[in-house]
Amino acid sequence: MADSEPDPDPDRDEDAGEGVPVDDSGASADDAAVFVVLDYLAQGRPDDRQHRSEKTPIAHAIGETDFRLVELSIDREADVSFGDRLRADADVIERTRDIAYDDLTSTARSELEYVLEDLTEREEDRFVDIYNDAQPISLRLHQLNLLPGIGKKLRNTILDERKRSPFESLADVDERVAGLHDPRGVLVDRVLEELRDEDLKYRMFVGQE
Repeated sequence: MADSEPDPDPDRDEDAGEGVPVDDSGASADDAAVFVVLDYLAQGRPDDRQHRSEKTPIAHAIGETDFRLVELSIDREADVSFGDRLRADADVIERTRDIAYDDLTSTARSELEYVLEDLTEREEDRFVDIYNDAQPISLRLHQLNLLPGIGKKLRNTILDERKRSPFESLADVDERVAGLHDPRGVLVDRVLEELRDEDLKYRMFVGQE
């Protein structure tokens, strides 16, 4: 890492508590993983039997790149809230523990869809590329068929359209692929499915770098 940090960019968000920059694309200045806070428990876990004054605040969060679900132990002096984007190496994070979807608080689960929708808007090019770059898995199955509601007919329409020219936005996908309603929602639904079902044979998002 360079000895000196660049001047603050007014177009970038600041990491909660420590002023670590996270740019609008979701990648941090040195490509460290970025987590989005889904829920923050200032008094720590309800099942923690320690005295209230000794409990460590925790946050449930999701990784922006690989959709990794984590429980973050947070410094007591940190100012953290819903929707904050924290670099994995931020000083406010004392410990990181992987968790499953069922381990999330009810609040975190309810926030998850909104966070994913926000991510698909902020990093739209990345998600448009799913429609542009999806490939066959086998002779009978294509990655596009993993997306909810996409059968053989819609898959072939998407493949035909992207041969003519790559999709430029999710709105472009919506306009050019008749019958595919809410292409953004389709992607969000697939991420949620992969988060909820650890036994899925094929994955497009969760755990993928």
